[in-house]
Amino acid sequence: KDLNYKIMFCGSTGTNAVEAALKLCRKNKKRSNIIAFMGAFHGMTLGSLALTTDRTSRDGAGVSLDNVTFVPYETTMEGFDSLRYLETVITDDHSGIEKPAAIFLETVQAEGGINVASVEWLKGVERICRENDILLVADEIQVGCSRTGTFFSFERAGIKPDMVTLSKSIGGYGFPMSLLLIRDELDIWKPAEHNGTFRGNQIAFVAARKAIEYNIFHEIDRQVVEKGALVKEYIEKEILPLSDKIFFRGIGLIWGIDFSKFDDPELSHRIADKCFEKGLI
Repeated sequence: KDLNYKIMFCGSTGTNAVEAALKLCRKNKKRSNIIAFMGAFHGMTLGSLALTTDRTSRDGAGVSLDNVTFVPYETTMEGFDSLRYLETVITDDHSGIEKPAAIFLETVQAEGGINVASVEWLKGVERICRENDILLVADEIQVGCSRTGTFFSFERAGIKPDMVTLSKSIGGYGFPMSLLLIRDELDIWKPAEHNGTFRGNQIAFVAARKAIEYNIFHEIDRQVVEKGALVKEYIEKEILPLSDKIFFRGIGLIWGIDFSKFDDPELSHRIADKCFEKGLI
């Protein structure tokens, strides 16, 4: 795959990997600002929470969440050219926004509403980073590990992030693990500069190795593509005909059915409750 990273074991959960990436990006570029996207979810500790946009999560901080600039995601504002806006914000010396150390990117926004970025848009974000000496961090915590049909969700776009955060399914069998993948020249940590207690959970290491072996042996990428097509077909044939107000989005085995066109803000909650009642999680 022509991807060459050093691996940092960051602790037990995804937000630990995001926090490490934030520190290392700022340390490398000696800039404090970070760009993230509207609809982003990157974690619940203060650094990653500053990158997260939903109001309920942010309200839990109890302090100001600073040094992050938010830009609209590709699919969230119809007719809006978010790439052009992103480039203008970075290059225009009258934008009023400090040049960032990094752009943090989810190729599919999960918490943000299953917003799937196009290949062209993802390539555009990478190009802007390369042309302006900005690091690109791919947050793969929710959509990596084959969930979209390739092990890394960014592979479909052929981009090469400078750093990659991984957690959730990388642990295997539910054992907690999070990783930060780093381009070699960016590993400028001093000894013990970013350490922690639960970095070496031996059972998690064994489980993670077995999970990756299982993934390869059983060709999980291929299975996700095939089963994703079945999910898409079912939604199109069995769910969309129920109403012309129902829409859906997704890729691989991450899909969302959108009920926002109904004048009923509680509808989706009632549907979720009924699904659970019927044994569907």
